Amino acid sequence: MKRIAILGSTGSIGTQTLDIIKRNPESLSVAALSCGRNLDVLEQQILVHRPGIVCVETESDAGALQRRHKELTVLWGEDGLRQLAETAEYDLLLNALVGMRGLSPTMEAIESKKDIALANKETLVAGGGIVMDAAQVAGVNILPVDSEHSAIFQALQGNQGQPVRRILLTASGGPFFGYTSKELASVTREQALRHPNWVMGQKITIDSATMMNKGLEVIEAHWLFDLAQDKIEVVIHRESIIHSMVEFSDHSTIAQMGVPDMRVPISYALHYPNRVRNEVAPLDLVAIGKLTFAAPDLQAFRCLALAYEALRSGGTYPVALNAANEVLVEQFLAGRIGFTDIQNGIERILERHDPMYDPTLPDILEADRNTRKELA
Repeated sequence: MKRIAILGSTGSIGTQTLDIIKRNPESLSVAALSCGRNLDVLEQQILVHRPGIVCVETESDAGALQRRHKELTVLWGEDGLRQLAETAEYDLLLNALVGMRGLSPTMEAIESKKDIALANKETLVAGGGIVMDAAQVAGVNILPVDSEHSAIFQALQGNQGQPVRRILLTASGGPFFGYTSKELASVTREQALRHPNWVMGQKITIDSATMMNKGLEVIEAHWLFDLAQDKIEVVIHRESIIHSMVEFSDHSTIAQMGVPDMRVPISYALHYPNRVRNEVAPLDLVAIGKLTFAAPDLQAFRCLALAYEALRSGGTYPVALNAANEVLVEQFLAGRIGFTDIQNGIERILERHDPMYDPTLPDILEADRNTRKELA
């Protein structure tokens, strides 16, 4: 029985993870859960899955929950997330938190020698160097949950040690594929939240619309697979059937394919190294008919170019990129700025950033705080 701790259990990835666990009671169980302020959903999850420990965002919510569930250990805040990762009795931590808050509990779990199923991009974007070094020292697995990185991870299985010429990260192009810079300037919040292929949380949906999501994935792939950035390419694939590809030195290319459903990479990470039946529809290539590919427009969608630039610059530039993006996406969702103000604001932050190289965890957290203050 594999015991799972889920950070971000009430979000899209978290709820799908719990559905998979519920369907596989012979092999998976819930050890711990965390959420932000969605207590109603969390309480339903507690009743169904019976975790031993939970973490919520505020002290008042923790007190209210503790009074109703005296059998639970209830923690709160970012300290609570770290304590959960350090002390809960589990085998695999699935990190589905949104944003930089996912970094510290990931480090705690690694130091506790727990395997990580990672759906929190920001952990590797901001702290990739220290995370991967710590994982290697501790001897733990970092299992990607993102569909693209899961695809690469799967394509590399059985080819360990074989020289990789490049990886091809596929991108749907989001709802604004083909838009000019002028057209993007008038995009509304409602339009940006309509993704053509995937059902996701608001932040990642906006990131997909700006193509920052793909930029973050480029940085994440650099750390996960120890590849130079010139070996990481992005290709637009509107159908989202090929989730990514690996081209080897002999020009053979291995692709992982499937319908766009996050339950596939989640299940693979939960059951790794095994594969288990699921409720996902099988792939019907005849019904799909054709697959298309195109190059990304780096002039209109500058967030992707800025991510490459931050990775090339190194040090804490990716930290600043990520922090600026988080703040500006929140401001866009709140109606305070326009759609293209996101990429414009990130560009200004990178131009002014005073980097630290070979950063420690405190350095990373400081760079994150400073960037957020600059945009407050």
